[in-house]
Amino acid sequence: MGGEDNEIRERLLIKKEYFPNCPGCRVEQYKDLQRGFPIRDLIRIWMIVLASALPISSLFPFLYFMIRDLNIAKREEDIGYYAGYIGSSYMFGRALTSVFWGIVADRYGRKPVILIGTITVVIFNTLFGLSLNFWMALTTRFLLGSLNGLLGPIKAYACEIFREERQALGLSAVSTAWGIGLVVGPAMGGFLAQPAEKYPNIFSKNSFLGRFPYFLPCFCISVFALGVAVASFWLPETLHKHNGCGSNGSTKEESIEELESAIPHQKEEKTKVVERNSNKSLFKNWPLMSSIIAYCVFALHDMAYSEIFSLWAVSPKKFGGLSLSTEDVGEVLAFSGFGLLVFQTFLYPHVEKLVGPVMICRIGGIISIPLLAGYPFIAMFSGITVWLLLNLASLMKNVLCITIITGLFLLQNRAVEQERRGAANGIAMTGMSLFKAIGPLGAGALFSWAEKRLDAPILPGVQMVFFVLIVVEAIGVLMTFKPFLTTA
Repeated sequence: MGGEDNEIRERLLIKKEYFPNCPGCRVEQYKDLQRGFPIRDLIRIWMIVLASALPISSLFPFLYFMIRDLNIAKREEDIGYYAGYIGSSYMFGRALTSVFWGIVADRYGRKPVILIGTITVVIFNTLFGLSLNFWMALTTRFLLGSLNGLLGPIKAYACEIFREERQALGLSAVSTAWGIGLVVGPAMGGFLAQPAEKYPNIFSKNSFLGRFPYFLPCFCISVFALGVAVASFWLPETLHKHNGCGSNGSTKEESIEELESAIPHQKEEKTKVVERNSNKSLFKNWPLMSSIIAYCVFALHDMAYSEIFSLWAVSPKKFGGLSLSTEDVGEVLAFSGFGLLVFQTFLYPHVEKLVGPVMICRIGGIISIPLLAGYPFIAMFSGITVWLLLNLASLMKNVLCITIITGLFLLQNRAVEQERRGAANGIAMTGMSLFKAIGPLGAGALFSWAEKRLDAPILPGVQMVFFVLIVVEAIGVLMTFKPFLTTA
């Protein structure tokens, strides 16, 4: 059967009308002729997303000390207040401009937005490491979020550069690189910040890195982003740039329809639904909007979980925490990141193909609920048992988080046609950024309140924290069922 499909594909490829000056047509021809595993395209996407994700959380390990050294806080208790502003400024900036960058990507192409985004990381992440005062740090983080709008377009790009049967792999690469960046970033920030204090035999306090103790991690990330930016100049554009008519009057869409009708396993019904949604406002496209709303709820949960996990792990045992060091937490996250990379690269595409993106979101959310309920009881153990349970729980939770987000990525991109994917992903990024800006603020306040009610008769201490996370997760799971969530 596979040989017959290939013969049909090659025969119809001859009939297709490809526009010689259209980059999207060249990509379509490349996909039709492609044989084997698309490792080069996968690495390109992975590196671009990683360069964008690294600076987001790299500041968290040293942000407290940075605020202290900038002398903006009059009291030590106020440091967290100012740190919250800098921490949320990136997401706030991204929320304001995500739709704009999506529209730009739909009009001018995915590649220009990707180039601007990576160059933005090079410039403003470097400047952030050179911040002389609080306002410079706040402004550079805000501009870093505002001008780096590539996450939405790169999701559309991941769907367009791969054949349909490889789209799950492409979006899995996006979410995996994003998750790895959020793990490796803090590790780089923790190990490379304040080098004159940590490595006095190598760096003196009067040296450049002694006067700018938070420059080194920012500079290393910027150098990596510069390499990605240069490599992105050779990135193929996937957006079609023509009016849709060929030299013989036939359209490219007609050729594609002919190809899909000739190959039995193509999904015609889904194509018809997407075409029916193409003339609607994106906000009236319920398959798209329902997946975006569910995506925002899960994003709020994931950001709050990330904040709470770190606070809970390092807090004293008398408050229900684990009394771990920041290095211990980094090792746990590094193990989770490695497991996440293996799962998303080798297992997720097969699981998604077997059960579909909707079911994988439901299963992931349902499994997360009892997993979260068990977190507070890990503190009851000690020694190697705590270490094993924590690593296992963290690995499972991070895999489930990224699995759910990847499934929703697929639903969003399949709900709209190519010409509107950039704008659709821009809407998704705006909502996600707003919810992720709320997540850390709400999680920190919730955690502080929970530590003051250790003797409460119902859900004392951190049990209340994880109960709230379970409620948010349960709401997200309910949103994956009809009639709320519909698919294209």
